[in-house]
Amino acid sequence: MASSYTCTLFILNFILLSLSTISSFEDDFVETLVATRTEKTTHLHFYFQDRPGGRNPTAVQIIARKGLGFGTTYMIDDALTRSADRGSEIIGRAQGMYSVATRNDLGLLMVVSFCFTQGKYNGSSLSMLGRNHVMDNVREMPIVGGSGLFRFARGYALAHTVWFDVKTGDATVQYNVSVNHF
Repeated sequence: MASSYTCTLFILNFILLSLSTISSFEDDFVETLVATRTEKTTHLHFYFQDRPGGRNPTAVQIIARKGLGFGTTYMIDDALTRSADRGSEIIGRAQGMYSVATRNDLGLLMVVSFCFTQGKYNGSSLSMLGRNHVMDNVREMPIVGGSGLFRFARGYALAHTVWFDVKTGDATVQYNVSVNHF
């Protein structure tokens, strides 16, 4: 009986000691991570060159509906440029897709990665996921993540159409993006 009691006390002490060590390790680990990260805010300004028409389209319709009907979907690999001029320096690509997500007006669901290929942010990306009501002068969409220098990014993108060709669907859209990241 005494042997069973001693064994039980030994096991109980071992478990309690192990739990306190694990808890202490987790606290130190969390404190270390928090202490080494500094949050930054970055503001970016660029132009999205969407070209579904012409000889060299950067947006391809993958789901067709009558006109621009509900469900119409495009896959994109659009240039991101420094200025509104299509021939200006390309600083990255907008890769992803957009779909007509409304039945009564022109609202798009945007699922896009802004992949930067020049300058300080070369190799980094931002992920945008949200509704783009294209008939509004300025549209706001959330930035939900990022990679590279934009790890843990969160923020918003403001889009404003500066040029649109009704015949081809080609457009140049100005983006002002503000993100917090580490």
